[in-house]
Amino acid sequence: MASVEHREEDGESEEEVYEVVDLTEYARRHQWWSRVFGSSSGPIAEKHSVATQLVMGGVTGWCAGYLFQRVGKIAATAVGGGFLLLQIANHTGYVQIDWKKVEKDVNKAKKHLKKRADKAAPEISTFIEEVKATDFIKRNIVLSSGFVGGFFLGIAS
Repeated sequence: MASVEHREEDGESEEEVYEVVDLTEYARRHQWWSRVFGSSSGPIAEKHSVATQLVMGGVTGWCAGYLFQRVGKIAATAVGGGFLLLQIANHTGYVQIDWKKVEKDVNKAKKHLKKRADKAAPEISTFIEEVKATDFIKRNIVLSSGFVGGFFLGIAS
């Protein structure tokens, strides 16, 4: 332990005591994710090094992000192309669209979906609690953070 004289007031000295800590030993005994997320740091954190976890998470995240980007572009192209073809067919007279009926059906569907969404909310929260995805993320925080970074890189590429 080391002590440092802090200040003197009215002839009395007040000392603060500091403990010298070996950071390398402290880091081995107290892993940061254990303090933040609890003592169950998970099997992956115990089996593989941090670098391996980051690389594996990054590679799988990049693959998922890249596929998400490609599938998203294909889906957007298909929906946009279908809408364009429908508009061309409507304009040339091949198709007659009753827009009032479309609006009525869309409003009816919105009301139905809103009613079902309000009923489904408790079921969804129960499902989330059962899955315990947050427990997986807490146990594998390094792998998960690598996945998120890789996912965003995959979307960007």
